[in-house]
Amino acid sequence: MSTISGRSISSPHELTRVGDRISFIYLERCTIHRDDNAITATDADGVTHIPSASIGTLLLGPGTRVTHQGMSVLGECGASVVWVGEHGVRFYAGGRALTRSSRLAEAQATAWANRRTRLDVARAMYRLRFPQDDPSDRTRQELLNMEGRRVKECYRRESSRTGVPWRRREYHHGNFTAGDPANQAVTAAAQCMYGIAHSVVAALGCSAALGFVHSGHERSFVLDIADLYKTEIGIPAAFEAVAEGEEDIASRTRRALRDRINTAGLLNRCVRDIKDLLTPTDTPDTPGSDDFCDQVTLQSDGGRHVASGRNYSAAEHQTIQEEPLW
Repeated sequence: MSTISGRSISSPHELTRVGDRISFIYLERCTIHRDDNAITATDADGVTHIPSASIGTLLLGPGTRVTHQGMSVLGECGASVVWVGEHGVRFYAGGRALTRSSRLAEAQATAWANRRTRLDVARAMYRLRFPQDDPSDRTRQELLNMEGRRVKECYRRESSRTGVPWRRREYHHGNFTAGDPANQAVTAAAQCMYGIAHSVVAALGCSAALGFVHSGHERSFVLDIADLYKTEIGIPAAFEAVAEGEEDIASRTRRALRDRINTAGLLNRCVRDIKDLLTPTDTPDTPGSDDFCDQVTLQSDGGRHVASGRNYSAAEHQTIQEEPLW
């Protein structure tokens, strides 16, 4: 009878920093396996070795197959794995988060569970969109009205800037080509922005469902985050794509969006904004603010946390260390 392997995964401090990794690698129509501490991608052209510790996120497109050993080494290196559509357009499913800390997930759940703090976070989101207008005393309906006017003004502004005709926003569910070119481009940009936001939310270990502006959908928080950058990045890219021509609207929009995302450093901004929204009192020197800490505690009374892996007797703080819990 075989025994369970005693090999342990690398600690967070042994792993390559996320900031030093390749942000993502996209693979399609290949088989992903493992060779020592690298993953291999095998297709008709041969075998390509990719250092697994250098990957931030591996995007698996159509036609990919991944072995158990391939997933194992990616997990050991702390790489995130996401199953996407062709060319990385749609986010279908994701593996583990890049973080090993539950800090952001707990902060999100705590803020969401209270109506007052939920509104506070919503107002903070609108503050990012309207830096010149303090929304601290606005009701939710007033915030929605502000957002509606902002988006309409953005459509008119981009139409005037690019010369692309615009009547109104139309979205035909399940029929992409039913809309005019401008509406097709806006839809394509929105889908891409949702995928980007979902990837960041998943990587940070947050819940995609617990939204502060949107509600009732499994991706409510994703929609919240994507909307922060709608008028700055998404809509302008869509109109610029249409201004270049009406052929192949979706692909041209994705390329325009890619360039704007790269120029704006959107991924870093998205991470920073989520952290600021959920943990506004944190500073870089805040103890325990390292998202990659590998520490498990037990919850005690009064909001205190005590060390895990020990048996606690009835006496306060007294521990029995005869054997571990597991």
